[in-house]
Amino acid sequence: MAQYETVRGVGVGARAQIDEGLRAHMNKVYGLMSVAMLITAAVAWGISGLTTTTDPSLAAGEIRSGTYLTQFGYTLFASPLKWVIMFLPLVMVFAFGALINRLSVASAQLFFYVYAAAMGLSLSWIFIVFTGGSIASTFLVTSIAFLSLSLYGYLTKRDLSGMGTFLMMGLVGLIVAMIVNMFLQSEGLAFAIPVIGVLIFAGLTAYDTQNIKNTYVQHAMAMDQEWLGKAAIMGALSLYLDFINLFMFLLQFLGNRE
Repeated sequence: MAQYETVRGVGVGARAQIDEGLRAHMNKVYGLMSVAMLITAAVAWGISGLTTTTDPSLAAGEIRSGTYLTQFGYTLFASPLKWVIMFLPLVMVFAFGALINRLSVASAQLFFYVYAAAMGLSLSWIFIVFTGGSIASTFLVTSIAFLSLSLYGYLTKRDLSGMGTFLMMGLVGLIVAMIVNMFLQSEGLAFAIPVIGVLIFAGLTAYDTQNIKNTYVQHAMAMDQEWLGKAAIMGALSLYLDFINLFMFLLQFLGNRE
């Protein structure tokens, strides 16, 4: 693997410096990701509280017996605005990738946090559809699985780079299957999609972690602070997306619907 060839090619002192820098870099990646997750959770929970009511006089529509959708909730989830909210995170992540080289580190970090807030807005519906207890338990399961997979990706001596192409092909196929099933409404496909999704993003978690590590090591001797800051943000974004998608697919299995 390239990371070991790079490290072997330097002296003991430089090797220790690279190891120390790598630990600091990974801590920053996980720190940025954790802040983004907190923003997403806070926005999703806060928005969901404004979308439902038990007062019929404030209702714009009934969700279930005794629970109603507010006018704000109707605007978010039942009006054409729902399509904007649904696809906003996708548009933003493509824009982020296109703009990252032109942004300063501070601007890139702010963009990342704004993106996390937009993701929270788009996910706020889960607090209406699923029980709070099942969301919390699924989040715990996802956290344990994510930490285990990411730790494996960081520590393993096995080269996971070959998985990248396979996983990306699988991801494209998964997206196509999800779009097709929006029209087919196949129960078999609806069951298969979350299963495949969990497997793909479990693999991507380990792969992305190792890739973040390898990228740092490969550039360790010629890096600058600007590159380092942006690399940490992009690494945090990759792992953030892995976590969110793993959580959403697991929620299809573990979540109890209201």
